[in-house]
Amino acid sequence: MASPTLTFQQALERTRELLNNSNERIIIGIVGKPGAGKSTLSSFLIDNLPKSDVSLIPMDGYHLSNQQLANLGRSNRKGAPDTFDSFGFAALLKRVKDSKDDVYFPIFHREIEESIAAEGLVSANTRLVITEGNYLLHSEGGWASVASMLTESWYVDVNDELRLERLVDRHHFFGKERQAAYDWAHGTDENNAQLVEAARDQADFIILNSDR
Repeated sequence: MASPTLTFQQALERTRELLNNSNERIIIGIVGKPGAGKSTLSSFLIDNLPKSDVSLIPMDGYHLSNQQLANLGRSNRKGAPDTFDSFGFAALLKRVKDSKDDVYFPIFHREIEESIAAEGLVSANTRLVITEGNYLLHSEGGWASVASMLTESWYVDVNDELRLERLVDRHHFFGKERQAAYDWAHGTDENNAQLVEAARDQADFIILNSDR
């Protein structure tokens, strides 16, 4: 059976409903292809919810370092499932789910293409954790246990032509030549996008990004 669809506004209303009906910490996983609008949806939710209630954990903080990728011969596939510390990310979510203490986590910075350790914080008082990334529903490696940590999983759906345009612009903005940006978006990113799309039907809700 196909997952029900929500607009951004309906997703916000769903989030408020979850908060109003639970005393437990809620973890919403936002998944989607590269450039689908995961960060856009996360920002929309955070901007419309009490700041003290919400923390955001981007999956990208668990990129392997550029040095590790070079050691493994995976630099030309950065962004693929095996270029992340998936077991570390899964362990973080388990800690976030179970802990009553402050939890720190790494944040990835596109301008330097590296993560900075312990830059992010889920405070002990956080009621809602939003985590976003491509592989939250992936079934291999450490990714296989991620879905069980989530209260709900949401798949962001967007027009592929628009998504690819955004990706090219993003890569170009962060330093790639225009042709190199195009090649990466339509090559490495698109290979990863197919893996993400394969898990689409596992999501609890499809969030439509048609008007953003």
